[in-house]
Amino acid sequence: MSDIAIRCEELSKWYRIGGPQEKYRTLRDTLTNAATAPLRTLRLASKRLGGRSSDSNSQVCALNDVSFEIKRGEVVGIIGPNGAGKSTLLKILSRITEPTKGHADIHGRVGSLLEVGTGFHNELSGRENIYLNGAIIGMRRGEIDSKFDEIVAFAEVEKFIDTPVKHYSSGMYLRLAFSVAAHLEPEILLVDEVLAVGDTAFQKKCMGKMEDVAAHGRTVLFVSHNLGAIKELCQTSIVLSNGALDFQGPVVEGLGRYSQSLIAAGNDDASNGIFWRRVCINDNSNGNTTTIASGEPFFVDAWLALSDDLVKGQLFCIVNDSLGNIVVHQRVDSDDLWSANLDAGRYRVRVELPPLWLAPSVYTLYFKFLGGKASGQSERHLSERIVLDVTGNARAIGRSYLAPPTRWTFHAEAAAKNGNGDRSYSSGTS
Repeated sequence: MSDIAIRCEELSKWYRIGGPQEKYRTLRDTLTNAATAPLRTLRLASKRLGGRSSDSNSQVCALNDVSFEIKRGEVVGIIGPNGAGKSTLLKILSRITEPTKGHADIHGRVGSLLEVGTGFHNELSGRENIYLNGAIIGMRRGEIDSKFDEIVAFAEVEKFIDTPVKHYSSGMYLRLAFSVAAHLEPEILLVDEVLAVGDTAFQKKCMGKMEDVAAHGRTVLFVSHNLGAIKELCQTSIVLSNGALDFQGPVVEGLGRYSQSLIAAGNDDASNGIFWRRVCINDNSNGNTTTIASGEPFFVDAWLALSDDLVKGQLFCIVNDSLGNIVVHQRVDSDDLWSANLDAGRYRVRVELPPLWLAPSVYTLYFKFLGGKASGQSERHLSERIVLDVTGNARAIGRSYLAPPTRWTFHAEAAAKNGNGDRSYSSGTS
């Protein structure tokens, strides 16, 4: 048997926008439509063979010639900015929609969770929807029976399992939908950003279940903007940009490639007079990713080019977590670095940071420069973003921003049985 679970070749998907609204159809229209259906099918097939139609103004490209292979048992994170084509790709792989061009070969039983309650029927109860979803992905009733109690317990909807799901809250709906998708043991699991919904406890529970699914050798495609979750769960990554495949490879390299797409939004109002040439951490100029240990000090170098003289300015060094939250925001004013006007030219900026004891995860680091001209005009520019891959024992610290080394002591105040006397333990993340 082949070790390839998914093979996509030249996948393209175009959507028609702004089309005319369909009018009310009479019985005669319905019969005419049925008679001409074969001809319309041939015209549609010819358009697909030739790609998109000539009326490009009424169409939008969601995917453009995307080709890749995914091996069995591989856990792949699909990342990219909004509108990159991530959800469209999963809908094609789930057979919800057909590609305009190209094809995808799927080898194995597919389970998907693309939206809250995908595949659920609102009029059916939770119990009936579990069996319906299992039948859709090709499971026998006996297989569903063996997993039923586990599914209900995970979703925490025991009291409402025989209630129609249209009466469920969004949280109940989500919990049951995820539980069904994760427990019915598909050979290929497709998950699209569903972990962004729900409370923290449920998200943590879902991550644990997905880690368990991956550990059992099933193929997982996981779409998320949570870079920390992508790094924690996935071994490889696929980066999409404007509907095209930008990168496929190791997850940390993929996160580095994706981080560069964040630059454009920050540079929209940037001046042409200020340029950050390059940023590197610990003299590492190989790519856009640097790996450090949680308690390791490091320094950052950046090269700033100014085409105009400036009278004042501010420099910022910023570190964001995988969700975009700021965890470090250091600022220095021009009075602290230069006393007179700042002449046009090229400058090197170095920031030395002590051990930050960041929790093991993926962070992004970048610089910002605010400058002012004698005329009163202000200048602003952001540097490229460097991915900071912080390593360590994530399981020892739970989910937090900081992971400082700690020393624990355990002392018996009175006589203890089984030899449980004085003990000490030092924890760290390395």
